[in-house]
Amino acid sequence: MKAITTITDTTVPIMKENIDTDQLIPKQFLKNILKTGYGRDLFFDWRYLPGGKPNPDFILNDADRKGASILITGDNFGCGSSREHAVWALKDYGFKVVIAGGYSDIFYMNSTKNGLLAIILPEDERKILANIPADEKITVDLPNQQVRYKDYSFDFDIDPLWKHKFINGLDDIAITMGYEDQIKAFEEKMPNFN
Repeated sequence: MKAITTITDTTVPIMKENIDTDQLIPKQFLKNILKTGYGRDLFFDWRYLPGGKPNPDFILNDADRKGASILITGDNFGCGSSREHAVWALKDYGFKVVIAGGYSDIFYMNSTKNGLLAIILPEDERKILANIPADEKITVDLPNQQVRYKDYSFDFDIDPLWKHKFINGLDDIAITMGYEDQIKAFEEKMPNFN
């Protein structure tokens, strides 16, 4: 997993409530078992018109928002089915951080396990962030657990273990391998039943 410490970048505001995983990545695109290739189909039903042309009214098709890695959104983000592909699609598109009012439990866990930083901020703070111009950047400072924009500074909570994993770029396997010497020492004490 790639480490995340401080990210300063532009944003994409999609201030809708209850954006579910079928809206993030519709079921017809779940055939790929790799974690890549989903970004082009992120928000497919909102992003494309019938026939496949980009919907000019959807913000991801706004040229001024291209390349932004921070998504600002509503409450209960990632609800619906438990598909991990929704997180893969957000990451493959280029999002590194999602700032919402809340998440479904499964989506939140899928995010943390796949290196997508999911932050919870109250609505009044998200509205300030959602209204900044497309060419202005905000800073997400994970070590200090703050989101900053000009004179604003918003604190957020994160489980200390997940914070450690993000800052050090560790997934569950890497955490386990950190105990490799202890695992070997334990195995050497085990009786041989051959």
